[in-house]
Formats: sequence, structure tokens, C-alpha cells
Amino acid sequence: MFGKPCSLIGVIHLPPLPGAAGWDGNLSRLVEQALSEAALYDETGFDAIIVENTHDTPYLKGEVGAETTASMTVICHRLRQEFKKPLGVQVLAGANIEALAIAAACDFEFIRVEGFVFAHIGDEGLHDACAGKLIRHRFNIKADRVKIFADIKKKHSSNAITSDISIAETANMAEYFRADGVIVTGMRTGVEADLDEVRSVKEATSLPVLIGSGVTWDNLASYAACSDALIIGSSVKVDGQWQNKLDRERCKRIVAAAN
Repeated sequence: MFGKPCSLIGVIHLPPLPGAAGWDGNLSRLVEQALSEAALYDETGFDAIIVENTHDTPYLKGEVGAETTASMTVICHRLRQEFKKPLGVQVLAGANIEALAIAAACDFEFIRVEGFVFAHIGDEGLHDACAGKLIRHRFNIKADRVKIFADIKKKHSSNAITSDISIAETANMAEYFRADGVIVTGMRTGVEADLDEVRSVKEATSLPVLIGSGVTWDNLASYAACSDALIIGSSVKVDGQWQNKLDRERCKRIVAAAN
């Protein structure tokens, strides 16, 4: 994916945006911060970049305000102007229609979505499946070029209501419902995904398999052997904490491990 056997996708965790608690009223500063982090990922050799409204806690469920969509579009448009490599966006929590709209408007290559198939209970409450609505919307706005990478049995969630459905079968259904890739994670941000689960997903589907949490330079080789892309947002931050600033030396170390 993205031209390599296993690609590295760096995460930009945006500070609070308009509409969220903690918004400081300075969108220009957020644009410059996003551009700076994207430049660091680009310079150190990451293959793709994804933008998330990570600090917009507590999240709304399945939607965001127009002000959030508008501000993310401004940021993503500037990133597209400056960088040619593949770019993606996720809008938390489960605001997948908004993410698709941003990606289509800004000529991004992919989105990360929650709740694509089967229901789960997230921090925000019950998330229902969105595949039917999302795939139809992508077709109707002529945005089929935007790839949909779907979290399955996702982090920060209880999957008890689908406990009789394996993660491999969930991946199989995501493929049947026209996802372009599936994402496997640990229990929460920064926690390693279960390697046996990753392998079972890889065997169950012909789709690209992405690892969505917990990748470090120590375990990277193990994950790269059974996946197509690694989404990295915690181990490249200061002290390995996703809330901190991006660390150049940690970025370089991850890329060196991948190489």
C-alpha cells in the first residue's frame, strides 16, 4: 500500500477545534502546527499522513458541528497544497460522512472510519453500523477515489454485543460491504494489537490490513510481517505519549526500524 510492502502512516493529533472544549480561538496557529508536523513526517520518511481531531474531547457521537468540519477542511486544504504524498482524515467520533466530505473536498486519498460493520459501544455510547449510508454517499458525491479504511473491533470500545462474531469474520463482512482496508487495534490508543488477531484478519480477507495502535520500533518487524500499513501516533511523540509534541528523533528511529 502506498508503494511499499508495509507503509508508515504518521498521525497529526489536532488540538481542540472550534466547537470543542479547549478551543483557543486561533485557527491559524492550528494550521501552522499541522503543517509543521506534516513536514516532519515527510522529512523523516513516512509514506502517508492522517489528520485527526483527537483533542476534541468529549466527542460527539456520529456527527460533529459544522464549525468542526469547516475548520478541519481549512487545515486539510492547506496540507494538500503543501504535500504530495497520500493524506487521510478521521473525524471523531464516528463522524464518517463529515470525514468523507473533507477528503473529497481536499483531494485526500483515504479516511479512517468507526462503526463500519456491526455495532459496538464506544466511550460516547452505542455506535450503529454505517457502511450502507457511507458507501452510497461516496458513490453519490463521486468520491470513489477516497479509500475507506475501517476499524474492526475497535479500541476504546466494548464489543460484547458482537462477542459471538470473531474479528476475522468482522473483517470478512467489512470486505463484503466494500471497505478498502481494515484496521486492527489494541484496547486503547498506544496499546499493542494482538498479533494472533492480526494474522487471523490477514488470512480472512484480501483487503489491506492496517495496524492502528501500539506500534514501536521494537515490535514493528512483527507487525510488518503480517500487515500492509502501520498507523503510528504515540511512539513518535515525546516520551512515547500521544498527548505530547512530535519528536524528530523518535520519527527517525521508527523509519530506521522500518527500513
